[in-house]
Amino acid sequence: MQDTVIADEFRPLAERMRPQRLEDFFGQAHLMEEGKPLRTAIENGQFHSMLFWGPPGTGKTTLARLIANYTGAEFIALSAVLAGVKDIRSTVEIAQQRHAIENRQTLLFVDEVHRFNKGQQDAFLPFVEDGTILFIGATTENPSFELNNALLSRTRTYVLKRLTDTVLISIMHHALADKSNGLANHHPVVGDAQLAMLAHAADGDARRCLTLLELAVELSSNEDYRVSESTVKNVITGGLRRFDKGGEAFYDQISALHKSVRGSSPDASLYWFARMIDGGCDPLYIARRVVRMASEDVGNADPRALSLALNAWDVQDRLGSPEGELAIAQAIVYLACAAKSNAVYMAYKSAVEDARQFGSVDVPIHLRNSPTRLMKELGYGKNYRYAHDEPDGYVPNEQYFPDEVGEPHYYAPVSRGLEKKISEKLKFLRSLDENQAD
Repeated sequence: MQDTVIADEFRPLAERMRPQRLEDFFGQAHLMEEGKPLRTAIENGQFHSMLFWGPPGTGKTTLARLIANYTGAEFIALSAVLAGVKDIRSTVEIAQQRHAIENRQTLLFVDEVHRFNKGQQDAFLPFVEDGTILFIGATTENPSFELNNALLSRTRTYVLKRLTDTVLISIMHHALADKSNGLANHHPVVGDAQLAMLAHAADGDARRCLTLLELAVELSSNEDYRVSESTVKNVITGGLRRFDKGGEAFYDQISALHKSVRGSSPDASLYWFARMIDGGCDPLYIARRVVRMASEDVGNADPRALSLALNAWDVQDRLGSPEGELAIAQAIVYLACAAKSNAVYMAYKSAVEDARQFGSVDVPIHLRNSPTRLMKELGYGKNYRYAHDEPDGYVPNEQYFPDEVGEPHYYAPVSRGLEKKISEKLKFLRSLDENQAD
């Protein structure tokens, strides 16, 4: 018994405070308030295989353990990072034996389930389907991208949200008051300002929040457990925001940056840029994306945007941080404020579609180069009219497309920025075509 107590003392606070009852679960009100779907399913014993999708520290593992408690099922946890097909088969055999001997169900919880490949996911599908195991998977990644359709069709997905600072502060208050598993026996004194700092640093992660709180209390043991602001600052120094390079948060944030630039919001654009830099994103990646924005969303409405974006990329490459990041920020603000046009982007996409559709049709003979006598004898370049020799530098009704393609119009300039002038120029040239036809 004594050994168990000692071992318990060394368990992290986050593990000791893991809720054993629904009443002790904090956050995820959209799922766990009275009358909400997941809460109702747990209380009524309407259990089914499910996926929990959400950021770290939002309660995915805790909910799985709560469900096991309420069902009376044996809880078995696997990590998809470490487990293989052999582990899955062993778990299924144990579940089958337990069901046959004890008439008791097994709940298989697979953490980071998106790490399983297709073969591993398929390995436990038959046993999910026949009820041998109650399956709960946890993932921080979008399941529609990371899991196969067969598994998705046999489970219900519940989305867990990032915990707010208010919820995290409530969790810390609960830990500070708990005498059995929490910190109450140390009689710590933690002010509201210090709790707010810890909650903010935890960035929506309850596990991280309790770990920071425990460390702050331990560091304050020589000061009668009175947690000072300086202690909290020391504890949270160096913490990075949630930003998984190549993961869901990564693509969500670069999407938000791009759409803020497109939507002409310099302030939001700077915010998302700062979020990505604060989270550890490579500034050169952002610089490359800014170049894409300059062509895709500003285009010829303000051609200077592309030059500025390329210059910012060059500054980051040459000087690094922080000078390079300031140059990227300058380019982002310019792009957000610039006149917008996706006319070139849309025109290019249409041209690519036609190029693929019509295949390798011949270049019209009057447009071909004729550097040799044979080519000239074959008519290459014959009847070609040199635009610079023509009035207005333009040959009305000249054919530049292959016969099979016709005369499509891809580029439709908008009436903003420089493209307004471009639009007027193209209208003038088309009027020359019409007059020549008459």
